[in-house]
Amino acid sequence: MAELDVVVIGAGVSGLAAAAKLAGAGLAVEMLEARTRIGGRIHTDEDSGLELGAQVVHGDRNPIGALPGLPALVPLPRYAAKVLMNGAPHPLSALRPPPPLLEERLVADATGRPVVEAAGRPSPSGCGDVSVAQWLKEQTVRFPTALEPAAEWFRQNWAADPEALSALGVSAARRADAVGQGQFALPGGLRTLPERLADGLRVRLGDPVVRLTWSPGRVRVVTAAGHVVDAAAAVVTVPPPIVADGRLTINDLPVRKQAAAQELRPGDAWCALVTYPEPAPESVVVFDPEGRLGFVTATAGRHEVVIMAKAGAAGWARAVWRASAPAGGEGEVAWRDGPLLSRLAEAVPWTKGRVPEVVKVADWGADPWAGGAYTYPGAGALWAPAAWAEPMGGTIFFAGEATTGLAGPPMAHMAMAGGERAATEVIGALR
Repeated sequence: MAELDVVVIGAGVSGLAAAAKLAGAGLAVEMLEARTRIGGRIHTDEDSGLELGAQVVHGDRNPIGALPGLPALVPLPRYAAKVLMNGAPHPLSALRPPPPLLEERLVADATGRPVVEAAGRPSPSGCGDVSVAQWLKEQTVRFPTALEPAAEWFRQNWAADPEALSALGVSAARRADAVGQGQFALPGGLRTLPERLADGLRVRLGDPVVRLTWSPGRVRVVTAAGHVVDAAAAVVTVPPPIVADGRLTINDLPVRKQAAAQELRPGDAWCALVTYPEPAPESVVVFDPEGRLGFVTATAGRHEVVIMAKAGAAGWARAVWRASAPAGGEGEVAWRDGPLLSRLAEAVPWTKGRVPEVVKVADWGADPWAGGAYTYPGAGALWAPAAWAEPMGGTIFFAGEATTGLAGPPMAHMAMAGGERAATEVIGALR
């Protein structure tokens, strides 16, 4: 049995950021992580250094770049942006209007200007909390063929169906994000971020917390292996569905929090790292508007192709992967044939007729501790992140990207910010 000031449940970047700040304030902290590694949805492949989870650091003013002890961020080269149409890649401008311009317009609509329908009348949606699907229907009324590619664009960028995605939430989160421009990599991979945050911290791996009981000023957590930790406070950073589905029970959870946990479910995601004997001849990112591959990325001179599929595309990729992979083919296997390989050859034609050497898969939708990619702003549920973030009795505190709400998009720097916010609340309560 351990006596501590704070126990942190979950060693993703949010929990690590919280624990680092708490330890820096002189508090005794222990972290408990269900996985056998730290980092959560940051998962860098050991062999290639490429990412099977979070892909890049966004923005030249991203606070990740200012963390002491991290190597300097490296700007990523501009990739040719293409769209898969009629069985071959074409310039993204072949879509009219291009989906990125529609998303930029949605962000601009958060300024307070009413959205105007094609007929010139004020839109019934305006800037209110309507679904992205409704907003897109209004914007593409004169361009009906643009509707589905644009909808798929939002699915792949927000891991959610447009019917469930809040137009106001998307625009507000984008506008609130002040990280700047560009995309960056960390030398050694994004795993260097959780490794830096974990330096000097006490982390117990491979043992999920199953029960948290508390009264004001006192908590007790019990793990699946029977490990018991007593502390004055706890920070819960696990995805809300872990609690909603009863895999982590917390006594006296308010009804409002129970409802928030049900709403805050992450969108689906599936990632594959496909290694070929030959290197890619060009750097390219290909968008599949038909809901199969999501985004496909290849870098000139590298042998790997990355597939990052979200929402319905993740479901398609998962199903055909499981149907075509060899027995036990979850992870590192030879991949010789099947619909995924055929579709990939259409997106990046230089792979056609070539047999991959290795395929590694990260199925985030099937991951028991992630449940998907990240939490999207849900139409009619913009109240839920703040409700989930509310402390309980000055004793139980909540962090994670699900608590960010309209403060920014659900990315690593926002997850860190949520952890630091929870740590500040804990320090104030304990003092």
